[in-house]
Amino acid sequence: MPRIVGLRSPHAKVGRIVVFGRMLDKLRLQARGALPPEYQDNLGEARPRLFDARCCRFLGVSYSDLRGRALAGGCDEEILAWAHARGVPRSDEDCLIWNRFMTKIGWRDDLSDLLHKRVAESGLGGADPQTMCELFDVDEGRPPGATRSWEPHPLSVIIVMGVSGCGKTTVGGALATALGWEFLEADTLHPAASIAKMSAGTPLGDADRAPWLEAVHASINARMPRGAKVVVACSALRLAYRLALAPDPAHVRFVHLKGTREAIEGRLRARTGHFMKEGLLGSQFEALEEPLDALALDALAAPDLLVKGILETLGLA
Repeated sequence: MPRIVGLRSPHAKVGRIVVFGRMLDKLRLQARGALPPEYQDNLGEARPRLFDARCCRFLGVSYSDLRGRALAGGCDEEILAWAHARGVPRSDEDCLIWNRFMTKIGWRDDLSDLLHKRVAESGLGGADPQTMCELFDVDEGRPPGATRSWEPHPLSVIIVMGVSGCGKTTVGGALATALGWEFLEADTLHPAASIAKMSAGTPLGDADRAPWLEAVHASINARMPRGAKVVVACSALRLAYRLALAPDPAHVRFVHLKGTREAIEGRLRARTGHFMKEGLLGSQFEALEEPLDALALDALAAPDLLVKGILETLGLA
């Protein structure tokens, strides 16, 4: 089947473990009605041998509790920390064994026949997946072997988002410096026509933002072949914008700097030399669709404390 936007490889890690991130993706996709029907029967704990059920048993949490926590909001690392605190403590050795076991399912075991049957039914041509995880990757359009459980955490992009004046540039720049990553200010990629509109006090529509989002996405992607990691300051107000910027959640985390309209207006009044004017803030709050999968932080906190919180939560300290 074609690649599902927002669904990562089962090989991709969150913290120390594989599969967990994919389970979170399916929960979020289902919640917004975007999970294809053929995935619905594989959710939850009803079938003990399936990946979701195994992952919940490994962590020692119920699927219903995990679902409630995930849909309450928070980045992957926050939800995993909740599961570790609520469930069964796991050592590095436990996680290593889990990763090796899960990524080998279907290889010379009791599910090998089922794997071969599914490969035949899927019509994957010359592809020859050796495990269930490889089958998922090939079937969803990922190159075989593109992600492996023994690789480091795949995180390579952090997008600091929020309405104008929330501190994206200040915090994003400081975070990039702390990490030694590149920094990209998305506002510099707005077309001249869009800058003129905003300077005149006219809000941008989706049609105005489309070429800008394409340019930001292209700029992020251009860094990937050379192994660069990047912090991006970008408003990313709507879900559709975030999906356009980051279709694979394995490599990206969003940090949402939140503040009240009154507090942000005060900041904008004090800011000079920027094309985004105070009068446009209302349209930004109206457009904002708060993300379920972001690390949400108080925009009014000191930048150094925000950077410290991001590094610690994402395991990058």
